[in-house]
Order: sequence, then structure tokens, then C-alpha cells
Amino acid sequence: MSRTLDLTIDLINRKSVTPEDAGCQDMMANILKPLGFEIEDLSFADTKNIWARKGTEAPVFCFAGHTDVVPSGPEQNWQTPPFKATEKDGYIHGRGAADMKGSLAAMLVATENFVKANPQHKGSIAFLITSDEEGPFINGTTKVIDTLEARNEKITWCLVGEPSSTDLVGDIVKNGRRGSLTGDLLVKGIQGHVAYPHLARNPIHESTLALAELANTQWDKGNDSFPATSFQISNINGGTGAGNVIPGELKICFNFRFSTEVTDQQLITRTLQVLDAHKLDYDIDWTFNGQPFLTDSGKLVEATQQAIKGCTGRETVLSTAGGTSDGRFIAPTGAQVIELGPVNATIHKIDECVKIDDLDTLADIYQDILQRLLA
Repeated sequence: MSRTLDLTIDLINRKSVTPEDAGCQDMMANILKPLGFEIEDLSFADTKNIWARKGTEAPVFCFAGHTDVVPSGPEQNWQTPPFKATEKDGYIHGRGAADMKGSLAAMLVATENFVKANPQHKGSIAFLITSDEEGPFINGTTKVIDTLEARNEKITWCLVGEPSSTDLVGDIVKNGRRGSLTGDLLVKGIQGHVAYPHLARNPIHESTLALAELANTQWDKGNDSFPATSFQISNINGGTGAGNVIPGELKICFNFRFSTEVTDQQLITRTLQVLDAHKLDYDIDWTFNGQPFLTDSGKLVEATQQAIKGCTGRETVLSTAGGTSDGRFIAPTGAQVIELGPVNATIHKIDECVKIDDLDTLADIYQDILQRLLA
């Protein structure tokens, strides 16, 4: 059994559903301390976070990740127990295998091997680990970054271990992410009997044209790094459940995934203009989930591409597709940020798994990146 597989199994066996950590970070800290890392507990409320750093000088290379996982769903639907790591047909199965306990194990092994080979490496190595990435992201990475910024402690390069790969480890590296903005819209009407519509006001009917306009608006055309901004309605609820009652209100939840061609404030302004133009009576609450970010060049991207080429022989593709990650909290500090992890085909699914050989490959790539930047 490889060291990377051994640590992956240990982490999977800890039932760390958000915001629980289940001892994962303590296990990691116990590995990092003997290597010379100072471990700082930066927990907030129900969220456990650690900031571990070896060295006091710049540049600072940071591994960022999360120990929390999403719920398993019905355990009886799994072929193997979700919180008991199981080897099967060359894969390790269990919740978090790909997202992202395999990455955490690879980070630890890469760091062990690099520090032993380079005890006098330049700069610093750090770990920023949270148990709140899969949840509301209130007391996790964003709070740790606020703490670091308050004392002017800067990250130079950050590698987030999110499962970025599509078919083979390293075939895709995320060098940015779109921004995310959510709107919770309440359209007000007047409840009444369907047989007497003149005595009521139907918010579903009144909203139809406005929603159609929002869905068909071209918010921007995107650019070389980002696709065009998208608007998607994710939830819509109205009615009392009775077939003869006009509802008094309609609730709509929608989300923008936006490029660097627009700002969140521009999206808000244009949305309100559409709603007002259709004379809707409404309330709306906005949740800002993060700005778009992009690391389109620089030493981190170059080292990552070279390491993947050297360890696997394959060229990597830079991409900004997919959802959000904690990179959105780190990039605004000025850090170069990329995401590199295992194949993401089974993340959040029943029977989540990762190819065992990929774990060692990932550890080799991570170590090669450290070698290129800090040796």
C-alpha cells in the first residue's frame, strides 16, 4: 500500500460531513508538525480551520483544501459503505475520495517528500484547510483569509486541490472561476378564486414576460478566458396546492454565473430594470457568492504545466468552467491561484471513487510543482 493511499483511506474513514471535521485536520497537523510546520487553529463558530506554515519568508506556496464532504445520500444505494474506504477494481471508494480527501493525502505526501529532499528550501510552504467548503462558506476559508490579510500575511501561489481533471489526472487545470450571484425574488399578487380573476392578481402570469426577458438577455459575450454570463432559474414556487386558487405570491430563485466582462452590480441594476419595466410588485434579496478570478499566466501556471508534462507526458488544458471554489476568497489578495486534483466524474455522486494509481500520480505532480518553485 502506498503512503498516499494509506492516508486517503484514513481520511475517508472519518465521517466529516459539513461542518464536521471528525479529526481530519488533527491527523494532518500531526504529519506536518514533525516537518517543521507551525500549526495555528483558526476555527470560527462551528467550522474548524487550520493554517499551517513552514518558513517565515516569501514566496509562500499554499496548499488549500477542505476536509468536509457532502452527505452520502441513501447509504443502501451505495455498493460499498460510504464512510468506510473500500478498494475495488483498482479504485478506492468512499465519500470524499475524489472531493477532496485524495488530494489532501497527495498534498501531505508531496510535502513530506519535498521537505526531506530539500530541508533548506526557499520561501515557505503553507496549508489552509477548512471544514466549511461544501456548506455555507461563512466561517471557513474566507475568515482565515480575513485573518491573514489583517496581519499582512500574503500567499504568493495557491494550489487548491479541487477535482479538476476530466478523463486523466492533469488533463484539465482550473486557472480561474466565474463569479456567482444569487437572487431570491418574491413577486406579490392578490390571492383569489380562479373563477373570479378580476378580483385577484396572479403573480405567476405577471412574472412570465419578465422571466422570459431575463432568460433571453445576452448579458455579455464572454472573452478568451470565460464563456458568456449565464442566467438560470433554479427554483420556482407558487400556489396553495389547490386547483381553484390564484396564488398570492410567487417565489423564484435564480443564479448568475458571470464573466469578467460584467460586475455583480451591473447584473443587479439590469435585473431590477427588467422587473420594474414589467411593473412587478416584488421584494428581492441578493446573495453574492464570489467574484470571477483568473490566473492566466505566471510562475504557478508554468510550473504546473511543466510538472504535469514531466510526470504524465501529457499537455494540460487551462479552464475556467465549473462551479465556484474557495479560490474565489484567495485570489483577491493578489495570489496566483490554480486548481488541480483528481478526475471529477464521481464527485457528490453515489459510489464516489478515485483510481488508486492516480493518487500517487497526483502526489508526484504536487511534489514536482514544489520542486520547480521552492527548491
